Amino acid sequence: MESSMRSGSGSGSGSGWAFIASSSILTTSTSTTSSITKSKASFVTGTPSKVQVRSYPIKRSDSLRMHSPMLGNTSNNKQEDNESPTSLNMAASPSSSPSSSSVVQPSKLRLEQLDTKPATKAHNAPRSASTSTSSSDTNTYITHLFRANRLDFGLLPKAQHSLSIPDLSIEREDCFNIETSHPFTDKELRIVQWLLAETYEEEKLCPASIISEEHRALGQSSSHAHSDIVEVGPRLNFQTAWSTNAVSIFHSCGVANVIRIEKSRRYLLYSKKATISEQAKHTFVNMIHDRMTEQHYEHPLTTFDSGLVPAETHSIDLMSKGIEELKRANVDEGLGFDDWDIQYYYDLFVNKIQRNPTNVELFDMAQSNSEHSRHWFFKGKMIIDGQEMKQDLFSVVRDTLRANPSNSVVAFSDNSSTIKGFTIDTLNPKNPGVPSEMKIIPRDMDILCTAETHNFPSGVAPFPGAETGAGGRMRDSAATGTGSLLVAGFAGYSVGNLNLEGHELPWEQNTGFMYPDNLATPRRIAIEASNGASDYGNKFGEPLISGFCRSYGVRDASGVRREYVKPIMFSGGVGQMLSMHARKQKPQIGMYVVKVGGPAYRIGMGGGAASSMVQGANKAELDLNAVQRGDAEMEQKTYRVLRACVEMGEKNPILSLHDQGAGGNCNVVKELIDPLGARIDLREINLGDTSLSAVEIWGAEYQENFGLLIGKENIDLFRKLCEREK
Repeated sequence: MESSMRSGSGSGSGSGWAFIASSSILTTSTSTTSSITKSKASFVTGTPSKVQVRSYPIKRSDSLRMHSPMLGNTSNNKQEDNESPTSLNMAASPSSSPSSSSVVQPSKLRLEQLDTKPATKAHNAPRSASTSTSSSDTNTYITHLFRANRLDFGLLPKAQHSLSIPDLSIEREDCFNIETSHPFTDKELRIVQWLLAETYEEEKLCPASIISEEHRALGQSSSHAHSDIVEVGPRLNFQTAWSTNAVSIFHSCGVANVIRIEKSRRYLLYSKKATISEQAKHTFVNMIHDRMTEQHYEHPLTTFDSGLVPAETHSIDLMSKGIEELKRANVDEGLGFDDWDIQYYYDLFVNKIQRNPTNVELFDMAQSNSEHSRHWFFKGKMIIDGQEMKQDLFSVVRDTLRANPSNSVVAFSDNSSTIKGFTIDTLNPKNPGVPSEMKIIPRDMDILCTAETHNFPSGVAPFPGAETGAGGRMRDSAATGTGSLLVAGFAGYSVGNLNLEGHELPWEQNTGFMYPDNLATPRRIAIEASNGASDYGNKFGEPLISGFCRSYGVRDASGVRREYVKPIMFSGGVGQMLSMHARKQKPQIGMYVVKVGGPAYRIGMGGGAASSMVQGANKAELDLNAVQRGDAEMEQKTYRVLRACVEMGEKNPILSLHDQGAGGNCNVVKELIDPLGARIDLREINLGDTSLSAVEIWGAEYQENFGLLIGKENIDLFRKLCEREK
């Protein structure tokens, strides 16, 4: 694949789709990884063509009727109806592909405000919130609003014990960090405060920090109390799903200048007897935040700019430094190569291709050829006590299909399996994809079932690991054939000894069992993984109807420890598929490679390789990078696009479909285009984080994504479906 590096198109709340390939599909069957060496993580921005779309303030006659003391009497505010209009500057970047006439380029949008007059102070203006100019060069503003909140259950005694401060007291407040393109007008601020205030406790929302005032008061008092403030919140380099949805609500309510909003948690620690040391603060930070999705804010936020810049693609110098250099890269970058892999790839590049590989190529092969993706163990020769078995493990599994294939439609060949169903009456839109009446249509529907495990991520970070396990299984169901429909799900968990306080079990005592530092405890996995899977299903709209949980850990009579140290997180689901959609089409020259779903973030890096390693063999920080973050609302939007295509029946525009899983584009794009090839425009992928390097855009799993093949004649149709679902 030849990668063309162009300016990114992403925003966390963008349209959610991108065309990343031209119609000039290559006919060579050579390795799709070898030509990506031309990629450099640099940005080249062309001169955009501008289309002005005028947008006017909401007038009293068509505004939302929001009756709240926080809003005041907006009908008295005559001046604000005459504020200057704003505009959206839609800049369509020119193609960088040689065959630009055959490439569909999605529009890039950026928000500008034109000719804005100073806002006149409104009647009933709320207390002013603190607003500061961003410290970066993005010309944005950060506004802070604060809301008092309660402590999580059990946090205080746990902190008193862990910090060894018996008289420790803790107070908490939440801080809403709001990024805008210009400062709020009084009217906008009233709407923002009304939206963020709790329904029955709106007085808890304040424009100034309460615990900061208390901290200053304690420092000036004569009680000699020691205090400090700790703040944690989402990582700056990616926008949370909560932020994406909140921004959409603000825009719908007429506050269009909000770019991003994130909620951080602020804690006031104070003690009359002990000093709050830096070590105590560090211990407390580790207790209250998820290091995978959150970070410690040493100072109040003045910008969401993480300061990260895209790393350049680099070569691994095997030609002069030899095989030891490949071994070093294997460890440093968590590639998961065994001795056989290292020798094979060293011989491939040094002796056959006779050049150095890039980090993108090595990362690509590590994901695509991992046990997680290729099932080498299940398909490999089995030699037991020196004797080769007649069947590999995968053949044993498939024996049931060979014994009774009569009712199987899809088996061992797609993302899920289906069996023959029935002709049933279905309730469908008369004209799918547009507003229309519903009607009953008889259709041949097959029964779908799928199941998988998400063990490694659920062990490292139970809640996000399990929620993305459930989300990945849902995408597997939806990506069967040329599109399928979801019905219900089930889940199961197998963990080690729970070691519950006050409920010690005989086999748990005096075992001397130790657990890896990079894995959560079995008790935490059982609670948080269950919460994560249920949370994702609830937000997506798929009911979880059954499941199981098992705790097991013993030392047997021979002294061998047998325990679910690495947990099992099992996710399954049932669904249905139109029988006419059972088979994917083969790639042909002229088809478009399309990605649909959420924007790209630096998440799920190296999941295929990490999941294939012996537990503990990888670096802890690389294990953490390999876990994904879920966005069920985005998956629901994407699923509605696919469902609209399915409801079109024989007019379904999808020719082939795969969900994006471990390895990201390393796997999903190759699944679509094999055995041909494609010219991929890497920077056409929607970015939620503009600091992503080429290897991260290509290899990160960033969830809620599908890859599709679509004919040129249906591109406009598919674009309209995506725009409808935002």
